[in-house]
Amino acid sequence: MSASYENLLYDLDAASGILTLTINRASKLNALNGATIDEIAAAMQHALDEPQVRGIIITGSGEKAFVAGADIAELAALTPAQAQRAAERGQEAFCRIEESTKPVIAAVNGFALGGGCELAMACHMRVASENARFGQPEVNLGLLPGYGGTQRLPQLIGKGKAIELLLTADQVKAEEALRLGLVNHVVPQAELLAFCQQLLGKILGKAPLAVAMVLECVNAHYAKKADGYEAEAKSFGRAFESDDFKEGTQAFVEKRAAVFTGK
Repeated sequence: MSASYENLLYDLDAASGILTLTINRASKLNALNGATIDEIAAAMQHALDEPQVRGIIITGSGEKAFVAGADIAELAALTPAQAQRAAERGQEAFCRIEESTKPVIAAVNGFALGGGCELAMACHMRVASENARFGQPEVNLGLLPGYGGTQRLPQLIGKGKAIELLLTADQVKAEEALRLGLVNHVVPQAELLAFCQQLLGKILGKAPLAVAMVLECVNAHYAKKADGYEAEAKSFGRAFESDDFKEGTQAFVEKRAAVFTGK
């Protein structure tokens, strides 16, 4: 199954429930322009509304870049007011990824710079190919990250190192990104999508409602107006109402594999 977009490939494997979203502007190293940002937001909403989609992989077309940054020529023509709105629009799109109750993995297949690094960080997990590079080079242009980079990078790697990378615009190779905690795994590029599919498949074998509530509770820790501990306790109580909880505990007692229904 697929949906049609100008700058994205939307490929749903009905058997596994895994949707692969591919940023498809290889000639521009998959740079993010306004139209692509809007399509990412629309595709994510489509995925969240589509019951057959159970998990999502986001990647870039070609072998050079996941997303090499924003479309600088487009940005340069904006007024200050338009620039603020563009940042808000990008933040809204990436928050839709981060707040997804369906797990999202970034398959980073090359350069993830500027908006590309921000897109990867909005995903719940990141798997990098060995040739991947990460960075926020905006200060080289007299700018700063506008799609959440100043917020998510410190969350992932700590305040001090994040500030260093944001202010120096240094790029980080895949193995260094793994050491810093920016990515979860590094694999050969030829194995990248298969590894992500396997990881996502493992998660999709768990209770869907519990997976969704874990994501909600982790996000609550970072939300401005939420108490992560309160959210966790409430979700823990809600889990006890589910058929999945009854099935999971019964299967444990009976020493068999659980069959979850997401109810």
